[in-house]
Parts: sequence; structure tokens; C-alpha cells
Amino acid sequence: MKNDRARSLLLTALSAAAFFCVVAGSAFAHSRSSDGGSHAGLDIPEISHGEMAVMSDYRGRIIGLASRAVDTNEPFRRVLNYAEIQYSYCLWGRMPGSVTDEESPFNECAHAYLAATKAVLLSMREMPREAAAAGEIISAVDADMVRRGLALISCRFSGEAFNTADIVKPRWSGIPFHAASVASLTGLASLFGLGVFALRRFSRPKAQSSE
Repeated sequence: MKNDRARSLLLTALSAAAFFCVVAGSAFAHSRSSDGGSHAGLDIPEISHGEMAVMSDYRGRIIGLASRAVDTNEPFRRVLNYAEIQYSYCLWGRMPGSVTDEESPFNECAHAYLAATKAVLLSMREMPREAAAAGEIISAVDADMVRRGLALISCRFSGEAFNTADIVKPRWSGIPFHAASVASLTGLASLFGLGVFALRRFSRPKAQSSE
């Protein structure tokens, strides 16, 4: 029983450590990629603040459908790849307020991965095998937009287009001034510390018994 609990705590600690390393490793990065964006890639149209709230709910279905798509081409695959890379840079959408809060240091990068997700969805309307499923998702998104009254909601990033050659990173310098982000990262650090403490505590008797 104790061994199972120790393994569970170990997995929790390792997961927290991996997540924390992503945060710490990028702590001094700029909002955009260091080269300022060559814009040699593919353009991705902007997405409104209101659209983001709905698109984030359907992201899993969209990416799942796109990943199984058969009749693809290089531009489609590049935009899909960008959507997934950008999602990881935005810490997999785990930060509170990243989609809904304009002041979040993660809001601009959330715009980027959701704009790419939207572009992927619209592209699938032209694919024979995926068109029907894509159409159903588009109809559901449109219905949710109307039902929730989000169509006209915008923010400072709503008119911003993106490019597959330009990775948008979180504004790490803004985290200390965003309470929800500070609380989330503080909780993560505490979880990591507790996991390490528990691991050391439960592994100590085993080490002593082997002597």
C-alpha cells in the first residue's frame, strides 16, 4: 500500500517537475521568437476574442479529426503542426485565464494556437473525407457563438494575424503582475516540493533495509 502511494507521489512529482522545467526554461524568452519573425511561413488569419472561448472547447475534436485526415497537403500539415507546437508553448492551455483574460501573459499565445486551430478546421471543409465532420463542428461552433453572445466580443489581440514562421511565446515578464498566473505557478512549485519531500520520505526505509 505504501509502495503504491509512493509510486503515485513519484509520478506526480515527475509530472510537476517536467511542467516546471518548461516554465523555468523559457522564463527569459521574449513574447515573439528571437528573430522577430521572418514571416517566410504561411499566414494564419486572426481570431476574435469571442471565437476563442468557443474554439477552445472544440480544439480536441478539431485536432483529432485533422490528425486522422487522409487527403492532406503540405500547407495543411504545416498549419496543423504550428497549432500543436504553439499549443505546447502556451503550456497546453493549462494557465488560468489564458483564453478568456485579455490581461493574461498567455492570452496572445492562446490567440495564436486557436487561430491556427480555426484555420485547420476551415481547411477541412475542402477535404472530401473530412468535410462532413468538419461541417458539423463548424455548425456547432456557430451555434455556440450565437447562444453565448460572443460574436462581437473583441480584445487588443483580436485583429492580430499570425504566421507559421513566427512562434508566439507567453509574456513571462508579465506573470508577476497577473494574480491567476502567479497563483497557478506557485501551486505548481508547491506540488513539486511536496512530491520531492514525499518521495524522499517513502524511499528512506527501503534504503535502510537494503543495508
